[in-house]
Amino acid sequence: MRSVIKLGMAVAGVGLLATAASADMLQVKGSDTIINLVQKEAEVYMQQNAGAKISVTGGGSGTGIAALINKKCAIANSSRAINAKEVESATSSGVAPSRIVIAIDGLSVVVNGSNPLNKLTMDQIGKIFRGEIQNWSEVGGSNMPINLYGRQSNSGTYGFFREMVLKGEYSSKMNTMNGNSQIVEAVKADPSGIGYIGVGYAKNASGVTILDVAMGQNGSYKSPLDKAAVEAGQYPIARPLYQYVNGTPTGAIKDFLSFELSEQGQRIVEEEGFYPISAEYKEANAKFGL
Repeated sequence: MRSVIKLGMAVAGVGLLATAASADMLQVKGSDTIINLVQKEAEVYMQQNAGAKISVTGGGSGTGIAALINKKCAIANSSRAINAKEVESATSSGVAPSRIVIAIDGLSVVVNGSNPLNKLTMDQIGKIFRGEIQNWSEVGGSNMPINLYGRQSNSGTYGFFREMVLKGEYSSKMNTMNGNSQIVEAVKADPSGIGYIGVGYAKNASGVTILDVAMGQNGSYKSPLDKAAVEAGQYPIARPLYQYVNGTPTGAIKDFLSFELSEQGQRIVEEEGFYPISAEYKEANAKFGL
């Protein structure tokens, strides 16, 4: 008998979650960026493994890592690396976080489809989100104010973008949204809008323009939709997407992770708009027997 995932709608930013839980259900919590991907992985895995039960919920990378530390989940989805403070808390709780890379993301900067702009440098994007550039005319666009849309502070994407692109603090005028889909809808409705989303959401978005990005003014502009550029590290805002577990995975946890990293699991990664992991990350995962 094929097992079935029972899903219900939850509040925005949390995603889809199982309507029932049980002692033998594998709990997966965290990143909004990869919730749809991991939901799909879980759905297919359960169809192929009678009796398997997996609940996948969102709330942000910080929420997932906190749940792992507090032993409220078996797997934490995260779009950023665990930080030193979280490692310290985990150690105090008797948890040893192990990092597995399941996919690659080309974090995408998007503007309203009516905006004639189609490219920016990393420096320009940083200045825009720090609030130092406030009009599109300053970067070759139309004479209109820039409206910012970003993630809430418990989001791994919020932290990654701040560290890798802003290298400073976000403008106090940025509108904080609960998830990638909300950012897409906000930018789509705002001719002056700009936001950042995972490539899996960008590929399926309508009404927005996905910008090409260069490291510097004289650099080569690359698109997050260019798989070769992302895999080669030529797209400047590429990043690995993680799952954290306690120690070396065994049993049902290891079995599900192995499925995600299998040929079929990595095809699902691509079907959901992300990119499969490279040889470098396969080697890193192998130390956990995956």
